Amino acid sequence: MIKIVADDKIPFLRGALEPFAEVHYFPGKEITKDLVKDADALITRTRTQCNQALLEDTNVKLIATATIGYDHIDTDYCSKSKIHWKNAPGCNSGSVMQYVASALVKLSVKHSFEFTDKTLGIVGYGNVGSKVAKMAKAMGFKVLLNDPPLHRAGLLPESVSYDELKEKADLITFHVPLNKSGQDKTHHIADAAFFNSLKPQTIIINSSRGSVVDNVALKQALKQKQIGGAVLDVWEAEPNLDLELLGLVDFATPHIAGYSADGKANGTAMSVQAISAYFGFEVKNWFPSNVPLPKKSELYVLEQDKDQQTILSKLILETYDIEEDHKRLIQSPETFEKQRGDYPIRREFMNYTVIIKDRNPFLGKQLKNLGFNIK
Repeated sequence: MIKIVADDKIPFLRGALEPFAEVHYFPGKEITKDLVKDADALITRTRTQCNQALLEDTNVKLIATATIGYDHIDTDYCSKSKIHWKNAPGCNSGSVMQYVASALVKLSVKHSFEFTDKTLGIVGYGNVGSKVAKMAKAMGFKVLLNDPPLHRAGLLPESVSYDELKEKADLITFHVPLNKSGQDKTHHIADAAFFNSLKPQTIIINSSRGSVVDNVALKQALKQKQIGGAVLDVWEAEPNLDLELLGLVDFATPHIAGYSADGKANGTAMSVQAISAYFGFEVKNWFPSNVPLPKKSELYVLEQDKDQQTILSKLILETYDIEEDHKRLIQSPETFEKQRGDYPIRREFMNYTVIIKDRNPFLGKQLKNLGFNIK
């Protein structure tokens, strides 16, 4: 029988593959060479470093990671060793979009701005960045896009230069993979020179990879008030946070932007389907059947709610309020990993139906573009 070693924090996984394989579950950081030596496949998250030290002289043929990112996988070594790997591109794009929407709402309150007065710069226009762009436009922001690879390929002619984006954007959000070298290097793409070039009130949001933003440079920029603020979900050297930086940002969260129940279910399903396809199991279209529903799935827009920004803000925060995660992390930064592992159920916009009393067609279109159902 096929043997699989899996991270025990991957949700909805237990029972999916047991009819076809011997599945062993361990904490991601505790998965060692001894544990995987006779395993045929691994199902991982980012906490397991899948490199030569782990994989050499093992029986592993396939690594399926239930995450968008795959910088925890040494892809060069896997290629040389004929070890196949699969990530889960786009699995949590809706979740990250919801996270950024909540951040924008809370920032608008804290910094007293109207959505329609601000320009959001989006660096990276893949699965996540494209959804963030659609969301921001629905909320009323002006949007600037920057994605050099897509621009060079002729797939995003409206992409502006990084310099133009830095010059014109009031808020900048990053949605790029971590590339440590090459033409499209993203490691420390936001460095000291980047912060020096921004308008003084610019706000930074990073929910991509910790090292996309130079955390030391960001800390100095915040201390010297070179920029207006920051929201961080990902951190260099996490889970060991820079506590000084933690105290300087507007909102801080423990790498959970993509942690909606929907995003987790998608990632797990894509991993199960990858395992199934490789080994020939008969679970090609498997998807979790036990994803909990939101406590309150119907939301109301009342006749007295006339202001568009107020309405959108209220509905977004009813599905997810970033400040709740922020408060937990500020109060207990040493439990970063536990907060990730025990993250509460969060469902995305598509699981909510908005009942509009006055049949406002423009509002209905905005909400549909955000992903809500309308009644």
